[in-house]
Amino acid sequence: MKYLDRTWRLFATGFCFAMFGIGGIIIAATWLPFYGLIYKNNEAQRKKSCRYAVHLTFKSFVWLMYAVGVCKFDTKGLDKLKNLQGKILIANHPSLIDVVVLISIVRNADCIVKQNLLENVFTRGVIRNTGYISNADPEELIKDCEKSLQQGSTLIIFPEGTRTKPGTALNFRRGAANIALRCATNFQRVLIEVTPPALTKGWPWYKVPKRKIHMKLVALDEVEISPYDTGTASKSVRQLTRDIEGLFQADTANFSSIYRNSNS
Repeated sequence: MKYLDRTWRLFATGFCFAMFGIGGIIIAATWLPFYGLIYKNNEAQRKKSCRYAVHLTFKSFVWLMYAVGVCKFDTKGLDKLKNLQGKILIANHPSLIDVVVLISIVRNADCIVKQNLLENVFTRGVIRNTGYISNADPEELIKDCEKSLQQGSTLIIFPEGTRTKPGTALNFRRGAANIALRCATNFQRVLIEVTPPALTKGWPWYKVPKRKIHMKLVALDEVEISPYDTGTASKSVRQLTRDIEGLFQADTANFSSIYRNSNS
């Protein structure tokens, strides 16, 4: 039975990822351009509508992963995210599907993407239509983030910059803190746990774990950045980075008790 279950999940995982790639091409060629016609003279509304379309698509993808038995999901405290506007959402980054799940929860999510995704046939159409922010130019990135936040978007950032391998300490880069301080925007924290470890950095999709993936997310309190907006900018960024890294280090180590004691 275990062999059959694992074989099915291998097939189902491949099917889900194939649907993700094909779906990205289809909505970029059909659904998203439709908003370009409706909101031809309103770029902000066009991007917002496209992001909502991606939100619905990712919600469907998450449901698909659950329905075919690839992954199950449990969440706590998501009421904090339902009406989130003009805030930076930061989370730890244990798996490949973290951003997909977060965008499936947040209606008007914006995010920073690697430049090479703009060259990927499966993702470039979605990115161009939604206006997700490229990391190619650091100065333009800050301006784009500030504009997005002013328009009420929720900006999703993983301070690690990449997925963290299981068993290694979190290592936050300064980008998230720099954006928060320069845009004068608080952090909304989300803590993620994936068991057993799967779809981590260097982990191919076909390496199916022995049991079904279980992803848990819990929304925590905001981090107020105003106390850090003093002194030299570089010192403030370093301190804020160290502090949020420390918070996540402690919380990931105590995830079970935090999750158990969080509101539904």
